[in-house]
Parts: sequence; structure tokens; C-alpha cells
Amino acid sequence: MTELAFGAAPPSTTTQSNATIPYTRFTLPNGLTVVVSEDHKAPVVAVGVWYHTGAADEPAGKAGFAHLYEHLMFSGSENHKGSYFAPFERAGATDQNGATSFDVTRYYETVPTTALDMALWMESDRMGHLLGAIGQHELDTQRGVVENEKRQGENEPGGHVLEDVLNHIWPANHAYQHGVIGSVPNLDAASLADVKQWFRQYYGAANATLVLVGDITEAQARAKAAQYFGDIPAGPPVPRQQPWVTPLAQTQYGVQYDQVANPSVSRTWVAPQVGADDSVLLQLAAMILGGEKTSRLYQRIVYRDKLADSVGANSTPYALAGTFTISVDSVHPGKLRALDAAIDNEVKRFVDAGPTPDELERAKLAVRLAILKSLENVGGNSGKLRILADGQVLRNDPLAYAKGAAIAEAATPASVKAAAARWLSKGSYVLTVLPANTKPDRGEQFAKIPPRGAAEGHPAPQMPPARAYVTEKSQVDRSKGVPPVTTFPGLKFPALEHARLSNGIEVVLAQWHAIPVTHVQLLFDAGFAADQGRKLGTANATAIVMNESTHDLDAMAVDRLKQQLGAVTNVNCGLDACWASLDALNDRLQPSLALFADIVRNPAFKAEDVKRQLNASDIEAEKSDPNALALRTLPVQLYGKQHAYGIPFTGSGTEASVESIQPSDLKAFHRDWMRPDNVKILVAGDTTLKQIVPQLEAVFGDWKAPHSPVPKKNIAPVTPQTRARVFLIDRPGAGQSMILAGLLAPSSKSAQALQLELANDAFGGTFMSRLNMNLRENKRWSYGANSDLVDAVGQRPLFITAPVQTDKTADAMREIVKELSDVAGPRPLTAQEIENVKASTVRSMPGQFQTGSDVLDAMQSIAQYDRPADYVNQLKAQVEGVTPAQAQSALAEVVRAQGVTWVIVGDLKTIEKPVRALNLGDVKVLDADGNVMPSR
Repeated sequence: MTELAFGAAPPSTTTQSNATIPYTRFTLPNGLTVVVSEDHKAPVVAVGVWYHTGAADEPAGKAGFAHLYEHLMFSGSENHKGSYFAPFERAGATDQNGATSFDVTRYYETVPTTALDMALWMESDRMGHLLGAIGQHELDTQRGVVENEKRQGENEPGGHVLEDVLNHIWPANHAYQHGVIGSVPNLDAASLADVKQWFRQYYGAANATLVLVGDITEAQARAKAAQYFGDIPAGPPVPRQQPWVTPLAQTQYGVQYDQVANPSVSRTWVAPQVGADDSVLLQLAAMILGGEKTSRLYQRIVYRDKLADSVGANSTPYALAGTFTISVDSVHPGKLRALDAAIDNEVKRFVDAGPTPDELERAKLAVRLAILKSLENVGGNSGKLRILADGQVLRNDPLAYAKGAAIAEAATPASVKAAAARWLSKGSYVLTVLPANTKPDRGEQFAKIPPRGAAEGHPAPQMPPARAYVTEKSQVDRSKGVPPVTTFPGLKFPALEHARLSNGIEVVLAQWHAIPVTHVQLLFDAGFAADQGRKLGTANATAIVMNESTHDLDAMAVDRLKQQLGAVTNVNCGLDACWASLDALNDRLQPSLALFADIVRNPAFKAEDVKRQLNASDIEAEKSDPNALALRTLPVQLYGKQHAYGIPFTGSGTEASVESIQPSDLKAFHRDWMRPDNVKILVAGDTTLKQIVPQLEAVFGDWKAPHSPVPKKNIAPVTPQTRARVFLIDRPGAGQSMILAGLLAPSSKSAQALQLELANDAFGGTFMSRLNMNLRENKRWSYGANSDLVDAVGQRPLFITAPVQTDKTADAMREIVKELSDVAGPRPLTAQEIENVKASTVRSMPGQFQTGSDVLDAMQSIAQYDRPADYVNQLKAQVEGVTPAQAQSALAEVVRAQGVTWVIVGDLKTIEKPVRALNLGDVKVLDADGNVMPSR
């Protein structure tokens, strides 16, 4: 989906394009810009600090410094030693993170209103008091973490694509030619002096913007901004690089070989920078060319010519320039030349004739939908905080997104055509990623080409106007440390209301009146576990093909109607359930429900839809991805092949099973499981029971169940393994190993579920957990290690995940074993560890329910695991009632009772011998299908 540069999120609802965010902007005497917007629907405040610096500011030989410094900002400050995350976890922060781009480095979190002083103290302490806290240890630690983040990305299929594209679309002297994550040699060469100079140059108050959105007033914002930030120096003037748009003169072709299952192709043009009218018009063009199934490229490449499994287009403007990219995944064998011709033809046709009025109107509606949806959340990565901050920092206008929306609304077929002609008629860079040991079918086009050389015309950076900034005397005694958070707002989750349709279907409603949208979900007791006795992957395949056509509407007609209504529908399955969902505009709810009911009740399961949507390429792609491959393999070993959960947890089945699935298989699954006597209808949105029940009755009330009973799933108890087992899967040349370890735990319905979840949070479920602090922060072997309890009606799996650098695979396994042994024996979880996660769980609740979708997710878990209707409102008291002894006992019982089952995906020639030397248990080598390989 195209990310809209003017601050919108993926579309899901509609409004007029002039939807706005009320805000106030002011500047402190030290130059800090402050933007505040009031939103009192929940007792939380989103806090963001945007620094106007990023990878584009890095000089030669310093690639990755901006991103490295982002990590250093989480290492602690002069007045708060230790991890930055600890106070926020205790206070119940949500949506907390940092991110670096070409142009901006941003830090953000959403906190309970009563924790605002703590958050501002922390942000201001690292802005004004960081240098004394950065030593060689902190630098070495975060450098190791960043280098493992880079390895982790490169270890994924296609992990080198971005670097290659940047090298070939931008001139060597362009600020965007190197990636944000940087270069390992440059990171290794970073000295303390280098990073401290980066802080002095770019992290002054005058180069920063503080944004506050939520349960706060303008008066409070003014007082608190001055209190915590007023004494911080402005910093030196920062030269601003100027836009430099450098289109390619001609199209060039590059090739990469990687551990991918099928070829993929990306074609990238240079495009204008953010704020240019053409950047908005090109985003409309991207939607029309490759945004949905009705898009021109999808119809041509996937539907008509059957050249590939998927295609999309994306236009991304940055501060200095932008890109327009067409991406094609899973290209069919021998189809590269035909694919080139099809893309050339469709782009030329668009450039020559432009969009139709209908295509453009549907794209405009998507923009309006996107804007309204983005206004529902105060913080996070796409809410009001991001919109206001990006607008202010990149365009000196918090409401810059509205200008973009106005340009989109005023667009005509002629103006979009003209923009496409200006940019897409120029040269592009075409990169093909091929599986290792294959040959392209385009021959001479794959001559190796060097990175793009330097170009003339690079504009000189401009210094900002000279200004006199002054600091004010500090109003904070920082020697007292982080302000304590002693009170916390309560959570009021909407009461669940119940009704039944005339055919007995239960309806559960949570009124949520934030925006004029209604979310509907049909929840079926089915899921991947219902595959048992059928072809593996049938549940997932049924959901996928239900998203295509109905008896009366082909796939194109379904998608076109959804776009015209502004409705978003989807059918999905998980381990224990399948669900169909609808997000609908209230003023178009009845026709949206009619379409939704047609999708759910009358799927056509046409042979052509099955053939197009179901093939082995997705499974081949999973087997080329280390994480997905481990998730395909471990559950079978953990539960056994005869168990309903002894399947790939991706739900996709096997190549053989998927290729054998026929329309009749999907019709049978739909008949047996997705029926009115096996469903609950969940509704969250701007409606009432009196309004919604008649509307649901009109489309679902006459739905009749078949005469056959609903099948039963066999989720029998499994006897846990008593001895450890290790399964190795070879990934030659991998820079990292993916470690996935599994244990069996009681059901999500069990009486001890909450105690176990809290204990797991302390052990491996949070940033400050034992596992993550050990392998990431202390050892520097991983970008992140965690343990995760997967919800399940039967025995749930506890997965331990740790992607680690290859040469530390055995060492990391040894540390995980030690942590497991310690927590079940000599070093049990402490009362303080449990109290910390209890506090975080309770205090984060107000920030977890800001949108109707958030409410619906909670309703799904209530229905699926037989929880009381007031479960969310009871949860605070239940969490507070868990004792440290109960939590420790729940985890220790799981860890002590069984041996760990390990699946390690890595370079066998490097890891096998050290892993065997650990003597953890029986070691076997598996192929990508989970079959035991012959002994060597």
C-alpha cells in the first residue's frame, strides 16, 4: 500500500479531505519548537521529539552515524544511568520507539497522563545531559546491536536490495546514496570523539521539535516545555541540505543472486521531493497503477498475462528527492522478458492517456479514508503525533498533510497524466533478484554495472537565518532523579452489549464513537487446527480465496465496489479461529454490509481464483526466510504430526498439499466451518444495538446452517518432551543464525494463564527482560531476543526467538539454557521483576484502546477464550492480585517439566560442530521440509 507523504495511514474510512487537527505551535527562547494538540478521549499523552538530522547529514566515511546515535540515546543519560526503557516500562508506556530516516531522527512514546512529567524529564535529560553518560562501553554495546540489526536485515531474502537500488539511482555525491543503517567498516571506525561531535552538532534544542498530543492543554504544554527543556542550549546552526532531484538519463538493469525462492523485480524512478505538487500526483498514479487488485499492473501482470503472483507501486517522497517504484514478487519462470514488456506497456499507456475519471475518484477516496483513519490514534508510527511532527520538521507546517490532501482532491486526469509524463518517461533502474545458481532469461541486459557516479549541480547547503537564542535557568533539580509516577488513570473499556439475530447468531457490540466508522467481525471457531483430516493448508486457502469473487461478482467487481464504498474487508485464519472483517463508513454501512455478507456467505471458489491465489511459491518463499522456516518446522517437532497443532504455524501447508487443493475442498471447508451456527458477530464502532441489529438482520438473518453438525477439532493433550532435542537446518553463507526454541505451556483458557504471561514478560517478553538484556545489551550478539506465549485453545507454545551472529550460535544457546535453568532453579524471578511487569501491564491499559480496531481485538480474545464480558475492566484487579510466587511457580512448572526443542537455521559448516559440542541432546539435521537428513 502506498504510504501517503502528507501523513496519512492506510485507508479504512472516509471524510471530507479538509479534515484537520487542531494544534498550537510556539517556540521557546532556546529555539525548541513545540507543537501541542488536545485530544481528551483517553487519559494518555503521546510525546515525540524529532531531531532534524538523519543519514543524509553523514559525511563520507561516517555512514550509519545517525542511526548509531539513535541507539545511543537509549543507553541512559547523566542523571539516569542504565537503560532508557526501564522507567517507561514501569509507567506503562505504549508505542515507544525510535527511528532514523534520511532526513529525521525521531523518538516517541505514549504515556498515561500522570506519567507526562516522567516522560518529559527523560526526553529532556538525554537532550541536554547525554555526553557524560556515553563511554566506550555504551558505544561498543550499541555498535554491536546495530551491526546485528544490519546482519538480521541482510539475512532475510532480498536483504541487499535497498543498498543496491540506492547505489544506482542516486549520484555518488547525493546524500541518499548510502542506506540509513550504514556500513560496518564505518561503524567499526566510530570513536567516542566522533559520536560526541555528532551530538554537539545536531542534538541542540534549536534543531529539535517537541510534539505533545492527547490529554493535555496548551497551558500545561507551555509550562512543562519551559520547565524541562528551557535550560538546554540551542546548539550550533545546522546547515540545511537543499532538494536535488537527479533523474536517470536511461534505464539500466542490475541483478542480484540471493537465497530467494523465486525471482523478484523492482523498477525505480527518481521522483520529486516532499512538498512538491507532483509528489502528491505521483502517489495517486501509484495507487492507480499498482495500489489494489483493480490496478492496471495487477490486472495485466497477475490476472491477464499470469507473469507473477503479485505487483505493487509506491511513490515515496523524502526531503531532498523521492522515488517511484514498481515491485513484482514471485515472477514465474521464463517470464522476465514478458514482464519487462508488460510494465513498459502499462506505464507508457498511463503516461500517454492518464487515468480514467473513475480510477482517479477511487484513488481520491482512498486518500480521504486514509486521513480520517490516521486521526483516531494520538501516537504511534502513523497517528496525529507523526503527522504534526513530520509536517513541522520537513515543511515548517504541522498541517502540511492537509495541503497535500487538497492537491489530491483537486487533481484531474490531465494533471495526474502530466505528472506521470514528467517523471515516468525518464530512465529507471531495474533490479532483478534471482535464486542462487540460476540464470536470467534476458542475457545481455545483465552486464554488471557500477554504482552511479558523481553528478554536477549539487546545491550547496544553506545556513538558517541568524537568530539569538537564550536559555532559562533550570526549573528542575535533576539530582533527585526521574520524577516518580505515583498515580495512574483508570481504564474504562466500553460495556459489551448482547443481542441475537432471528436465526440465533449472537451479536456483541462495543460502542465506540471516536470516528464515523463501524468495525464488524464474524468470528468462526475453525482455524488452522481445523485442517486435521483435510489437506494441510485448507483453512488458510479457504480464507484467501474467499477474498476473491462471489457467485454474482467476479474479483474485479468485488474490489471495485469496495473502493467505491470506502469499505475494507478481509478474511483470515489463525491457529484456532477464522474471521471475516469489515471496516465501513457509517453513511455507507448498509451497502457495505450487503457486499460483506455476499463475500462471507456466497464465495464462488472459482477454479481460476484458486489457481491464481494458491501455488507453491508462497511456501517456497517461507522456506527461504529463516524465521518463517523455523516456524514451519518447530511446531511439528513440538506437537507431533498427528496433533492438530503439529503443522506449520504459518498455516500455509506444504507444496504438495496446496497444489492438490481443489475448489471442492474449499467449498467443503466453508460449508462445514464457516456457517451461522458456528459464528459470533462482533461490532465496535459509532453505532448502537438498536441501529446495528436490524442492519445485520437484513443481511445475515436468513442465513441457514447445513443439516450436518459442526465438526470437532481434536486438540488432545500432548505429553511434553523430557529431554532436549536439537534440529539444524542449513542456510549456507548466512551471516546470522535464527534460533527458535519451544516448550509447551497450558492453554490460554487455563486458570494460570495470566500468572504465566506476567512471568514470561519478566523472563523474555519485554525489552528489559532477562533474555533480551543478556543477548542484546550485555553480550551484543543479537538485535533482540525474546520469549513469546502464543495464544491457543489447547496447550500453547512458548517460543524463544534469538537471531544471533553466526559465530555466537552455540554460545547464545548456552546462555538461553542457563537463563532457563536459572529461572527454574537458583535464580528465580524476583518480586521486583514481577512487580515491574505487573505495573507495566496495568498502567499501559489506557494507551492500548485508542481505536475501534483495538477494541475489536479485545472482543475477539474475550469470545475466543471464553472470558467474561467485563474481562478488560476486571484485568487490572486480576493482575494486581497475582503474587510473585504464583508467577514464578507458573513459569518454573513449564520450564522444569520438559526438555527444550530447538530449531536452528544457519550456516551448517560453521555452527554444527559447536552446537553438537554443547551436548544438549539428540542433534539431527533437517531439510527445508523438516525431513531428517542422512547422517554424514
